[in-house]
Amino acid sequence: MDTNILIKLKKYIPAGIVLMLLMGCERELDELQPATFPDNPEVFIDGFSAGLNYAAFGGSLPTAFDVDTRETWNNSKASMRFDVPNAGDPEGAYAGGVFFTDASRDLSGYNALTFWAKASQSAVLDLVGFGNDLGASKYQVTISGLSVSTSWKKYIIPIPDPSKLSAERGMFFYSVGPVDGKGYSFWIDELKFEKLGTIAHPQFGILSGQNQVETAFIGVSKTIGGLTSIFNMPTGVNQEINIAPAYFEFESSNPSIASVNATGNVMVTGGPGDATITASVGGETVGGSLTVQSQGEYQHAPYPTQPAENVISIFSNAYPNVPVNYYNGYWQPYQTTGSADFEVSGDHVLHYTDFNFVGIEFSSPTINASSMTHLHIDIFIPNVLTTNARLSIEVVDFGAEVSGTVTKTITPAQSQQWVSLDIPFSELSGLSARTNLAQIIFVDANNNIANFYADNIYFYNEATTPSVPATAAPAPIHSAANVISVFSDAFTQIAGTNVNPDWGQGTATSIMQIQGNNTLKMAGLNYQGIELGSSQNVSGMQFLHLDFWTANSTALNVFLISPGPVEKGYSLTVPTAGWTSIDIPLSSFSPVDLSDIIQLKFDGNGDIYMDNIYFRKN
Repeated sequence: MDTNILIKLKKYIPAGIVLMLLMGCERELDELQPATFPDNPEVFIDGFSAGLNYAAFGGSLPTAFDVDTRETWNNSKASMRFDVPNAGDPEGAYAGGVFFTDASRDLSGYNALTFWAKASQSAVLDLVGFGNDLGASKYQVTISGLSVSTSWKKYIIPIPDPSKLSAERGMFFYSVGPVDGKGYSFWIDELKFEKLGTIAHPQFGILSGQNQVETAFIGVSKTIGGLTSIFNMPTGVNQEINIAPAYFEFESSNPSIASVNATGNVMVTGGPGDATITASVGGETVGGSLTVQSQGEYQHAPYPTQPAENVISIFSNAYPNVPVNYYNGYWQPYQTTGSADFEVSGDHVLHYTDFNFVGIEFSSPTINASSMTHLHIDIFIPNVLTTNARLSIEVVDFGAEVSGTVTKTITPAQSQQWVSLDIPFSELSGLSARTNLAQIIFVDANNNIANFYADNIYFYNEATTPSVPATAAPAPIHSAANVISVFSDAFTQIAGTNVNPDWGQGTATSIMQIQGNNTLKMAGLNYQGIELGSSQNVSGMQFLHLDFWTANSTALNVFLISPGPVEKGYSLTVPTAGWTSIDIPLSSFSPVDLSDIIQLKFDGNGDIYMDNIYFRKN
């Protein structure tokens, strides 16, 4: 029944009768099929096809496109002419625009966009393709660097999965700049979609066809890149095309660990555990995969406490960063280091993979660090070290063409935790000037740092380094159900625990408040004990967590103690640059009996501030 007629009749028919008419239409309405769109394949054949529009891109020459009746292919009535402007043309820097339709078209019956083209000179068209509809442009396909000559030639742009184009509005688009600063003209004719039987052997891939494995944490997100699509053309040549993520169907082997959406964005949602991300096009599995090895909750680098006015920051969420050319220069031919940078809850982290050496450059402009005293870097080595690692750090001054290098040792006990490096410029032998600093270079001196994270890279002035924490320790992020707390305002503590027993120590221990948070202060540390209110079975836990801060300590160790007494210590990195948060694997305290922990002990020197002492599991 014609519903338009029904609407017109409503004012003449009583409401009850209208209801009966609607009920009578119910079966007919249920049997209606989804709307279909015309399958017109023509874009420009001697003129615009029905419903076709043109819009120039912003910043392009608005008059670049015109219809030409003189230069055509095979004596057709008209062609599309595009005039690329000279460099510096005040009306537009390039030629570019999109041809789109008012109403969608069903192009699912075709497998390629084809056209004939020539130019006034041999040239390379920067970008041509289809799928740009001035909106979501979900199914965009392009060819980069399309070579054209002064003779007419047919070109083919394959459609990766025609079934996706059942309602497409983006018929064609282009973006072309001058050659050596000079403009020229090119023509396109017989622009249409076709069903060809001469396109063969499609090859698709994600991550450039590589099977990648990455360590990650809950909250880390990553967008799958390296999307590849190659077709064997009628000439026998393999043609690579650029395709939008929407042509791929992404899938996770374990969504409880890592999920992936339709655009290829991977979100780590659980852990510890693994999940493998794969993809298919048109029902066929493509090359490449990403295996995410989630370590569970992320351990953030210590939050910097240097006053912003005394810092020149290269990479940190805590300060404004100076302009940086790149964080990985991919210096060839000897560099193997790649980047898999990630973000956790707004915290950006540099991740260097397959590490041998890598450079950060900030030469536009260079940095005058003559008033600074130190370079600070937080690093985290996620793999377990079996021997000491040696990380060489070089700082380069472009003005004086000098550099200074220092090598820092990271012990096996310091792997899988953040290590804060505070390097005085006096240790960078050879750096005789620092008014035009431009590079920081990292080198794996022992060839055993497979990959590492880096955060909070900045220069600072030590003269203003505070001797007391300006802020409270970071608030714990772990669930109370997974914690046995010794000292923390965030959790219920073990009843009866004594944080300052009389063991004959010289340490002056007290509890002070920092920003309203109870903090344990150990001044003039030689050693200090904590007696638990009752024996604790922590064998079901995985880590001992500590937050500590010190400006003047050069040695600090923490011990777990079980009856006997049996004790084992763990070395902490001091001094710190702000609060250091550390999760120490309880296996590090073997042979202490984890089912019967009665005491903790600290020894070392300096003034130590401590908070959030607890055992935890993921």
